[in-house]
Amino acid sequence: MQVKTERRSNRDRTEATRGDLIAAARRLFTEKSYAETGTPEIVAAAGVTRGALYHHFSDKQALFAAVVEQEAHAVAEEIERAAPVSLGAREALLVGTEAYLRAMQMPGRTRLLLLDGPAVLGRPGMDAIDDRHGNRTLREGLAAAMRAGAMRKLPLTTLTSLLAATFDRAALAIDTGAPFADQMAVISALIDGLMTAAQPA
Repeated sequence: MQVKTERRSNRDRTEATRGDLIAAARRLFTEKSYAETGTPEIVAAAGVTRGALYHHFSDKQALFAAVVEQEAHAVAEEIERAAPVSLGAREALLVGTEAYLRAMQMPGRTRLLLLDGPAVLGRPGMDAIDDRHGNRTLREGLAAAMRAGAMRKLPLTTLTSLLAATFDRAALAIDTGAPFADQMAVISALIDGLMTAAQPA
């Protein structure tokens, strides 16, 4: 029993240190940008040693990837909470879109996920993260709508990619002061254009 308790305690400490590093890095990356943040600042803000940083992450870029992954996961969770499977296809897409745009209004998220993310991790690396989180929820919603006959059948991967790009541009526009309602009005019209004639306008 003592051995199990010690193992659990070690695991808890390890997870806590990793969490502290990610939280400190997120704060600094959003305040200063990835390029302007050094690892000495991160370890100081997290209250850990450089050795602890490199025990958990191979380098600053790996830590940044963990921050981005966590943020993308949080956004996907907000979308899924807002758009349960009980909603109709059109409503789920609209509610999910609004949830995404509101989630992206958290300070620092557009910088992390839409600006620094692709620049630091490369488009393929960022796409892989998106495909595990936000793009996954979108792809699943589109696929369900097509299966139900509520949406025109189109190449799913291409449709997901292009709609996701539209949502990202809307999030960036809102971040720089564009009216939220204007972005939603245009996206709603695009989604309505994808629906079959049987769906309400």
